[in-house]
Amino acid sequence: VAAQTGTRQAATTDTDRMADAAPAAAQSVMLARVTKVLGRTGNTGNVTQVRVEFMDNDPRAIVRNVKGPVREGDVLCLLEWEREARRLR
Repeated sequence: VAAQTGTRQAATTDTDRMADAAPAAAQSVMLARVTKVLGRTGNTGNVTQVRVEFMDNDPRAIVRNVKGPVREGDVLCLLEWEREARRLR
């Protein structure tokens, strides 16, 4: 019926959804350099466990899980940096 009268209803587009999520995406990030690759984990070995050191003045190092190719010296952009991964068994 709407097509016959020539009126259109506004549909929600991906751009509208992204604009709504923009404040959440504007959170701070932390850069960390991979210092050691500890091993593969996951059911199929598709996750790599690495030790990272933060690139700011904080000398802290934590263990994180990374999906995808990674090697020593890579820089990771961490959206959440308080949580540490459990060690491999």
